[in-house]
Amino acid sequence: MTLVALKCPFCGSDQVGKNGFNNGKQRYLCKNSKCSHKTFYAEYTYNAWKPEVKSTILKMSVNGNGTRAISRCLCIHRDTVTAVLKKRKPLSAR
Repeated sequence: MTLVALKCPFCGSDQVGKNGFNNGKQRYLCKNSKCSHKTFYAEYTYNAWKPEVKSTILKMSVNGNGTRAISRCLCIHRDTVTAVLKKRKPLSAR
């Protein structure tokens, strides 16, 4: 049996601990203070739940891609792309 060190997908820290189960999958908690204790899974069921996909959606939208083009490239539903774009903070609030 080989142990694989998990890293937080948000901050990259290796200060990760187990945080219970949800739907039979192990959840993990980032214990880094900079990350504000976010939780994540080691493996996601759907591509749209991965944190790196959400950042890719934002990058592609800034580059001028439409929601349908983004959904085709990332193999996720166009409504998911729209929901991610609606949840992000406007540039004026940053």
